[in-house]
Amino acid sequence: MLAIGLMSGTSRDGIDAALIETDGEGQVAAVEFHAMPYDEGFRLRLAEACQRAMAMERPGFEPLIASVEAELTERHVQAVADLLGRSGHIAEDVGVIGFHGHTLAHRPDRGWTWQIGDGAALAGAFGIPVVADLRSADVAAGGQGAPLMPVYHRALADGLEKPAAVLNLGGVANITYIGPDGTLIAFDTGMASGLIDNWMQTHGDAAYDMDGATAARGTVDAARLAGMMADPWFTAPPPKSIDREQFSIDAVRGLALEHGAATLTAFTAAAVARGIDHLPQRPARIHVAGGGRHNKTLMAMLAERTGAQVLSVDGLGWDGDALEAQGFAYMAVRHLKALPISFPGTTGVAVAMTGGVLFRP
Repeated sequence: MLAIGLMSGTSRDGIDAALIETDGEGQVAAVEFHAMPYDEGFRLRLAEACQRAMAMERPGFEPLIASVEAELTERHVQAVADLLGRSGHIAEDVGVIGFHGHTLAHRPDRGWTWQIGDGAALAGAFGIPVVADLRSADVAAGGQGAPLMPVYHRALADGLEKPAAVLNLGGVANITYIGPDGTLIAFDTGMASGLIDNWMQTHGDAAYDMDGATAARGTVDAARLAGMMADPWFTAPPPKSIDREQFSIDAVRGLALEHGAATLTAFTAAAVARGIDHLPQRPARIHVAGGGRHNKTLMAMLAERTGAQVLSVDGLGWDGDALEAQGFAYMAVRHLKALPISFPGTTGVAVAMTGGVLFRP
């Protein structure tokens, strides 16, 4: 069926909307993709909502968060309308929408994860069934609730030599390992672009480090990097996941702009290299998706620190910008077919399980 997937990621830069045709199993064909950026005002309100949520013991709506959720949902309605317009399809052609929403706080250590976005309102806007809240069931069953993309990575990577590794670089980084027999191992490795973006926004005059140009001019502060990598989270075995707010730019405060950018970029690369130590076999090639693949300095640091060939997934014919949105469309179809989206090797849940809540129009 035709399915739409929607993703508002930890980079907080906007909404990715993808239309694919899939059976939720081995058949996947990309149809259309649309990226709708957030304006600076909404991005700041969203960041404030995330910070407030992370300070809570349990999820609880307050006026700011309720307002941000309503606005977030309205923006997703617009993104779907724009995607349909670009594709030439109408709502009646689409079987389901996979609506990730936006993660305000991810606290599996406390037994919860919180994604905002009104699935019922989105379903009503187009008359299309919506599968939302895709992480909570996994966390309630004792899993990490993340990462969820491995099942989609495995479908795309069917023809690749195994073992294969797919690294997603959004605000947070996660890696998928696909064994020769199709076994999945996946986990968050640490930060990706989140801290680099925070640094550029607060100490520079840019939303992000375009092409890694600022980091390329800097020198990595080895002592500060070692201090950040000393966090016990990095030695904990997978499965594991992390919230964007778990680390901050405090460790590099006082450095010049380019040196801070270089050190935070090295932090991402070092964390990925540490994560690879947890895999059963070191991959010879790492295929990279997400916005971080455009950062040339980060890609070079990854190659240096992992010893692997680091390649953009675009070279495989995949769209590295659309992958996550496509994945949630794929998972929505799997939900309709009662197929699993999380597994013991990806989230630590005891048995493979489906996830999501279905909202019918």
